[in-house]
Amino acid sequence: MAKKELQEEKTLARRDFFKKTAAASVTALAGTSLFAHESAGAGDPAIMNHTKWGQAWGDPVDKFHYGQPSPYEHNNVRRATSLLSSGNFRASIAVTPIHESEGIITPNGLFFSRSHGGTAYVNPNEYRLMIHGLVEKPIVLTLAQLKRYPSVTRTHFIECPANGGQEWRGPQFNSVQFAKGFMASAEWTGVYIKTILEDLGLKPEAQWMLAEGSDNSKMGRTVPVDKVLDDAMLVWGQNGEALRPEQGYPVRLLLPGWEGNLCVKWLRRLEFSQEPWYCKEETSRYTDLKPTGKAIQHFYANEVNSTVTSPSPEIPWTDVKEGDIVEIEGLAWSGMGTITGVDISFDGGKNYVEAQLKGLVLPKSWTRWSYMYKIPKNFQENGKQIILASRAMDDAGYIQPTIDQEVSVMGVEAVYHRNAVETWEVTESGKVNHVEIRSV
Repeated sequence: MAKKELQEEKTLARRDFFKKTAAASVTALAGTSLFAHESAGAGDPAIMNHTKWGQAWGDPVDKFHYGQPSPYEHNNVRRATSLLSSGNFRASIAVTPIHESEGIITPNGLFFSRSHGGTAYVNPNEYRLMIHGLVEKPIVLTLAQLKRYPSVTRTHFIECPANGGQEWRGPQFNSVQFAKGFMASAEWTGVYIKTILEDLGLKPEAQWMLAEGSDNSKMGRTVPVDKVLDDAMLVWGQNGEALRPEQGYPVRLLLPGWEGNLCVKWLRRLEFSQEPWYCKEETSRYTDLKPTGKAIQHFYANEVNSTVTSPSPEIPWTDVKEGDIVEIEGLAWSGMGTITGVDISFDGGKNYVEAQLKGLVLPKSWTRWSYMYKIPKNFQENGKQIILASRAMDDAGYIQPTIDQEVSVMGVEAVYHRNAVETWEVTESGKVNHVEIRSV
């Protein structure tokens, strides 16, 4: 489908949307609606009969001292798989249901979790943070002392660098949750490390910082001082409450836009030095093997990326019909800066039209996008498939590559930092499959 035709379709879809909305407001008493099925209304038991919940007392307001989701939302949960886990699920990952996400904030109970030795439970009264090495005044801080520094609150995503990494050779999971759910976005509260260093004094020869966790894996990662003095944070708050244990309670490192593995949890030590440490997780792990046989180390920022979240294998179009107007939704993000635009394709990347960015557009944060789409004629009868693809751009000048472009540089032996355009097939029955388009 040509770009001009798609743009005209987009305009017509919006025009139809507002025409139908106006008609709905005029005939509201007749029970018409833009998106309602024709069968809804007269004779519908859900309308005609009294509801059970409307004829009985509800629970006391203090039944749950901490709010609980509705039991009908039981499918909106993190998920794990043995294919991405150690035998006992301690060195493992639980992925976010991004297809169920609303806005750009992930609830704490759904935030993806990655650990290398299981979740540690730290007593905050026994918590200590040591800051030493090439600083003028080495110090050991309690949690209360750390919180006395001026705090800031920022919204950023955290993404595992292996997000999508299982698909270098082709799609492995017919699920957007497992394909792209190794990430989440939250509002973080803590202190900039540069604020603490203004108090302690950083020696001019310091070039690197070691961040070390207190869990049994003793996770350690090396961070350039330039990043530390830019926007690195020590955070203790997430979405208005204390960090959850699986997110590193009581304190974790946050490096906005950079690999989630670098955002060390259960943080116990920061050491400054002239040289990097070459820890296990930056030598034997979290490196990418190139076709030359050499590996990339110190691979930091997550590149510009996007995905379609609806429709998806979890949210198919099996109940839509010709002429329906539906909203295609997705997420875009970049560790390099701020999302400036998202394009969407209906033919696997041959032609693109511009999608609309929705809500807040913040640096190094999720950005939500959407496109109003009119289901084409004979969609379920003509055997014609729709191949959805999205590509994002950021203010650093980057744009998502095609798979062929990325593979030409990285080969197929890599694990991390996969950000090529991905595609979703919508079949004539409305089911959605994760597919791969290698060239267009």
